[in-house]
Amino acid sequence: MRGHDTREEITIGVVGAADAVRRAMAVARESGNPAWRLIPAVYENETDAHTQAMRIASRVDVCLFAGPLPYDVALGQGLPVPATYVPVGGSALYSALLRATLEKTFDPERITIDSVRPEEVRSAYQEVGLDASRVQVLPYVNPTSAQDFLDFHRQKYESGASSGALTTVPTVAAALLQSGIPSLKMQPTAATLLHALNTAALRGSGARLEESRIVMMVVRIPSGVVPEHTGPSNYWYQELKLSLQRELLKQARVMDATVLPRDERSFLIITTMGSLTVASDDLTVAPFVGTISAELAMDIEVGIGLGRSTREAEFNAETAVDKAAASSGQVAYLVGPRETVLSLPAERAAKTPRRPAATAHDPKAVETLRQLASKLEAKTDSDLIVDAERVASLLGITLRTARRSLSALVDAGLAWPMPPARSSKAGRPRRPYQLLVEKLPDA
Repeated sequence: MRGHDTREEITIGVVGAADAVRRAMAVARESGNPAWRLIPAVYENETDAHTQAMRIASRVDVCLFAGPLPYDVALGQGLPVPATYVPVGGSALYSALLRATLEKTFDPERITIDSVRPEEVRSAYQEVGLDASRVQVLPYVNPTSAQDFLDFHRQKYESGASSGALTTVPTVAAALLQSGIPSLKMQPTAATLLHALNTAALRGSGARLEESRIVMMVVRIPSGVVPEHTGPSNYWYQELKLSLQRELLKQARVMDATVLPRDERSFLIITTMGSLTVASDDLTVAPFVGTISAELAMDIEVGIGLGRSTREAEFNAETAVDKAAASSGQVAYLVGPRETVLSLPAERAAKTPRRPAATAHDPKAVETLRQLASKLEAKTDSDLIVDAERVASLLGITLRTARRSLSALVDAGLAWPMPPARSSKAGRPRRPYQLLVEKLPDA
């Protein structure tokens, strides 16, 4: 989210041994990605991975574990957020073999290796021109593998079958060092860590969007406008509610939304996140607020709720509309999962001066709509949906002028932009507009 979103970044919890966490944090800093916010969770033993992950779970969008073992340990006990891990092997294996050769730690052609698949080891040795016939491999199976790895390395070394060990597990590396067994710990390269961070960010973003797929909006008449008794005898108030409902129905079709009466003061609008994003210009401007307030000469209160269920979305919408009621000025509020709160103004915060907005009585805009209506001879709403290409063809003008004309109609309240049409073609999708001929002065 952008604009007024107070949580633009993706928060990644990095769970691992101290050295692994430091390296991941360093790679993230060097990447310069402003959307990443990292929270460390350091453990001394892989068995504590779940405890450390749960300590930060309420503050992160996703957890990135230092390897498959701590990932499985934590996942086996349940996590409230999505998670992934830094892969083992790959470039880390090549790097470890190079270090072993340069530092003469052990004979790389007679060692034991854990976590990596045998076929990956054979391929790596073949590429670097080493003989893998005496290399023994124990692949990763499950969270109990750590003790199996240690026993495997010890037994082979003590029997003389190996000259040393390569491991991916910090506790195993520490135990091997304490036992005096020549060993190296495979560490992921910066490129591997960067890829893992990108994967974690994508998983976190996808989960956030999935949680927020249901959108409910409460549009409410301010309490100061409501009469003491709201029965059928209050004709003016009933007419006000009908006028509000008509405007909501008209504008809700832009969002493919459903409008339902909620109580004597409010209506409930149900839509999707994608439709809301289009109608609110990527959550930078409040839907309904400005146009309806101007049309009815009355401020309205708008609250938008996101959630994983309709119940959660409606509860968040109620919270949001109360925030809108307590605020000053024309503004809507959005409340979503994990304390996400946005303030959406009725008008865009203009970065550059905008042209004066046209009014519904702007003669040029009215004449443009009249010309289009006469050429379309519409009989249904679907006949009154046009895009810039069609307007250019109907009026015999350039495509650029057609886009300006449609923009002027929107500013005048004589047309509504609709979600872009899906297309398999490359380039920007065409944006259709609904012409509101009923707003012509003598319509």
